Amino acid sequence: MRDTAGWAHHLLTSLGCRADRPAPDPRSHPALAWAASGAMALTGPADGPPVVAPGDLAGCARGAIEALAILAGDRWRGGSIDGAALLGERAALLGLGRRGTIAPGGACRLLPAADGWIAINLPRDDDLASIPAWVGGTVRGDPWDFVAERVARRAARPLVARARLLGLAAAEALPPRRRPRRWCRVERCAPPVSRRRCDTPLVIDLSSLWAGPLATSLLGCAGAHVIKVESVHRPDGARRGAPAFYDLLNAGKESVALDLRSAADRARLRALITASDVVVESARPRALAQLGIDARELVASVPGLTWVGITGYGRTGRGANWIAFGDDAAVAAGLARATGDVASTNTPLFCADAVADPLTGMHAAVAALESWQNGGGCVVDVALREVVGHAGSGSLADDARVEVRRAPAGTWEVVADGERQAVASPRARTACGVARPLGADSDAVLRALAT
Repeated sequence: MRDTAGWAHHLLTSLGCRADRPAPDPRSHPALAWAASGAMALTGPADGPPVVAPGDLAGCARGAIEALAILAGDRWRGGSIDGAALLGERAALLGLGRRGTIAPGGACRLLPAADGWIAINLPRDDDLASIPAWVGGTVRGDPWDFVAERVARRAARPLVARARLLGLAAAEALPPRRRPRRWCRVERCAPPVSRRRCDTPLVIDLSSLWAGPLATSLLGCAGAHVIKVESVHRPDGARRGAPAFYDLLNAGKESVALDLRSAADRARLRALITASDVVVESARPRALAQLGIDARELVASVPGLTWVGITGYGRTGRGANWIAFGDDAAVAAGLARATGDVASTNTPLFCADAVADPLTGMHAAVAALESWQNGGGCVVDVALREVVGHAGSGSLADDARVEVRRAPAGTWEVVADGERQAVASPRARTACGVARPLGADSDAVLRALAT
């Protein structure tokens, strides 16, 4: 198990940075850090005790923020951000709690199939409309009751495969891989350019929802100038959610809105990209291709450009166009099965709230800043499943030093290595302001681009 400083060192060296090995950290047991993070309160059965996470997710989150602050140096404006607390921010703002086999947000559930368990995520009206095409029949009554009854009769793997063909986010609840894949993949497409210490990166944020916007928000904390670019027809879906959470992730960014059905606005999008230093996006490669965007071609032709693609399963390979959200991607990484094992249950359990999203956002920011500082010319592939699999490797299930027990006033506490830590409620930072309305800066940004 790596401590926070050790994880920061691991991230930096895995990206090719020369970093001194940190001194051993006499920190508390990882279970205590998890209890203090706020994410433990979101993990476990609704009517039972909260559950210690596999691995050291809190330490990995803190290590990612530490690595980002090290890279930023005197540009860092993030103060003492607690990366572990970022795992529970959405839950804090939305008042979410642990629900066992139902994700805290409610849109994703773990369901027993004939030969195992699957996670299915149905957050959109279009997803609910696809249920008959997925499992057959006509939905009557509660859609979740209907889905659960149909899923219980069928094998898990074909169910997941068909769901993915229909554009649904689904995953088998499998055990974690013994050897997790790399947390990111970096492909060099062009020679690096030289940077001056006084340079400020221009970041184009084409992402949506949670992981990508968090990454670009953190890059803003590291001194970047961030422009959020959205389609006028399909803006970031998070705009329709809780305003406080949207502001937390997007305040401080300029807002540009383009009609991507228009050839003229697609040309403007390309011009924005070619003027930038870093692009962060969370679209499937197929969606980008429909806009005439090829990441490798752009990185090869724009000196110093870094392209960060955040996907569920990677930009290439058979999973490149699979839909994924934070909850189901964590299940695909083995976290639900491992969490159930820690809890000594016969069922998988959700770990925190869409934990793959904030973890991936933090890690993507580190990879983006490191690439920019070293001259760019890279396509960086950061996948939700791989980040969680990497961070969640290792288990505390057999650690006899860890005990979860009732504390006074009906609360819970973790006891490990002779120390006690109350299980904290999720908490959120205060947003630095209000996010800009859609397209509020389009004219000014495009005018500046033309000069």
